[in-house]
Amino acid sequence: MASHYYCVIMAGGVGSRFWPLSRSAKPKQFIDALGIGKTFIQMTYERFARFIPSENFLVVTGETYKELVKEQLPMLTDNQILTEPCRRNTAPCVAYASFRIAAQDPDAVMIVTPSDHYIHQETEFVEVMKKAVGYAEQHPELVTVGIKPTYPATGYGYIQKAKLRNEIVPVQAFKEKPDLKTAVSFLNSGEYVWNSGMFVWAVRSICSALEQYVPDIAEAFRSLPYGTEAEGDAVNLTYEQSRSISIDYAVMEQADNVAVIDGDFGWSDIGTWGSLYDHLDKDADSNARIGGDALYFDTHNTLVKEDHPDKLLVLAGLNDYVVADTQDVLLVCPKSDEAELKQVIETVLKQRAGKQ
Repeated sequence: MASHYYCVIMAGGVGSRFWPLSRSAKPKQFIDALGIGKTFIQMTYERFARFIPSENFLVVTGETYKELVKEQLPMLTDNQILTEPCRRNTAPCVAYASFRIAAQDPDAVMIVTPSDHYIHQETEFVEVMKKAVGYAEQHPELVTVGIKPTYPATGYGYIQKAKLRNEIVPVQAFKEKPDLKTAVSFLNSGEYVWNSGMFVWAVRSICSALEQYVPDIAEAFRSLPYGTEAEGDAVNLTYEQSRSISIDYAVMEQADNVAVIDGDFGWSDIGTWGSLYDHLDKDADSNARIGGDALYFDTHNTLVKEDHPDKLLVLAGLNDYVVADTQDVLLVCPKSDEAELKQVIETVLKQRAGKQ
């Protein structure tokens, strides 16, 4: 029943690959990157609210982002916003939310989702997630959502599926981000899907798995004083003492009861400027623009993000560039060379951090 269905939104990331649009003070999930009047976290909430009761949402985020969550998701109470004092990857985050839900509803089935994904076909998405929730309610498996690959991506992890024709099948193996040759072989085989980072499981199943594979983390979070005034201080101390590890490494890649359901609903994590460009409308020269105004001369395949609504940008002789103009930073860089763009951003961030 829907009263036992929960959604946990993980919203603690910093989205550094989207710099300078995404900053540590206001990362990607809290930004209207698509220029549609909604942020990623608002879109995430709305798509799951189509079948999850509002009171059954939890957002796990950094302490510094609590006010942003309250501002953008005003329907949530303070009790539904779980704050982390420090970043410890996703296993402690999942453990915190899972044991907290278990303390109030041991029959719960929970979805765990990142806060910053884009879904183009939301009706199809909801149908897939409903099937996953229904399955997890009746079976002890840990269900992960795989995305049907549309090209040989090297920026995503992959999941190898069992050779069965069922909608939900056992996972054979998790694969790290491949090189291009390997990605092509994955795509051609038809046995692999992209790892979306979305999970569905009964609370009993995930708590049991945490106790089996990361007993130190499970023990730390299992007996906290949930629902009392002492919860916050106890959680903070537990986080500070916890090791940092992802739920993938901690549980999913070790467990023998992991299943995968295919999703084909226009998914993207929009983790880079290039992937953002792919989801925007283009003009006749394949230029995309968010905000401001622009005049193009011999310019093609270029993304413009302008934070100043009254500012005119004049671009000449550019092909395949990203131009991001914010209040204090102007970024001009080739768009398709993701490795170069990533290196530029990392170098700038290190230099700026050293001056602070």
